[in-house]
Amino acid sequence: MAFITLNVEKLKKNYQFLDHTFKENNMDWAVVSKMLCGNKIYLKELINMGVKQLCDSRVSNLEMIKSLSEDVETIYIKPPPKQSIEAIVKYADISFNTEIETIKMLSDEAKRQGKIHKILIMIELGELREGVLREDLLEFYSEVFKLPNIKVVGLGTNLTCMYGVLPSHDKLIQLCLYEQLIEAKFDREIDYVSGGSSVTIPLIFKGLLPMGINHFRVGETLYLGTDVYNDTTFEAMESDVFQLHAEIIELTEKPGNPMGEMGTNLTGESLSFESTDQSDLSYRAIIDFGLLDIDEDHIRLNNPEHEIVGASSDMLVIDLGENREKLQVGDLIEFKMDYMGILRIMNSQYIEKRIK
Repeated sequence: MAFITLNVEKLKKNYQFLDHTFKENNMDWAVVSKMLCGNKIYLKELINMGVKQLCDSRVSNLEMIKSLSEDVETIYIKPPPKQSIEAIVKYADISFNTEIETIKMLSDEAKRQGKIHKILIMIELGELREGVLREDLLEFYSEVFKLPNIKVVGLGTNLTCMYGVLPSHDKLIQLCLYEQLIEAKFDREIDYVSGGSSVTIPLIFKGLLPMGINHFRVGETLYLGTDVYNDTTFEAMESDVFQLHAEIIELTEKPGNPMGEMGTNLTGESLSFESTDQSDLSYRAIIDFGLLDIDEDHIRLNNPEHEIVGASSDMLVIDLGENREKLQVGDLIEFKMDYMGILRIMNSQYIEKRIK
């Protein structure tokens, strides 16, 4: 069978490093939990570490968080779909917004539920994902401030996630200036200037983060120790909090090239092989997960001598070469994963989730 493990001590080390960094710089931060896909066991571990805010993009995951702890502040971090308004007001203490009509619906629903719903308004600063255009921002806030049962607690921006636009000092200064402009024009206090995500963390250490940025949303760096800005790993952090393990279900010495007339495979690829020599043999292991569970471009074998040579819907084939480790059927092969690899695995109901 295949399973993924979460190393609690390594996660705790990463959490404490980040928590110390943000506290030292007088910043609040929220953990982005969407990679955990609402897994109850893993969410419990996060909450036990003292997390104050958890962000997610799925309402069902926020519901799970609230069932585990009413004290954790939950944040819905994408523009709310209209069909989910009732649940978002119920399970999200804060939501990120860009559409005035949606905020009006949140206002109506919050009134029905007898709540004050908090919102953070996202500004477009070049990534061209979610965000109110800068020239429309003041009018947008003017409309929002008129709505009952809505409290504006911040403004923010998203960078890097779609096109890879990096957070520059200039862009983040703009975000801070908009916060000051809104506070001055409307005589309202804005609590959060949420310009920080994993990719923004290196700016703290370089002294390039504007003083007005006071809130971060962090996922990848917490789980992988990643310096996203420079595509490397922070020395003080652990990169292998998660490990993927899969059992060998067949192990046979076979030729390196297929035999017979070639067509298209499961994914629509037409493959060709330079040689038809069947004398070049190596040990091939079949393991018990496949394309339904993973994207092979986002996982890598712990042993650099091993090579992924093919995959189908529920099996992966690995070339072990001479099999110097003397692996056998039933033994486990281990993998590391990047962010998207973990996300895909966590979303698979066929991969067991374990604590290490």
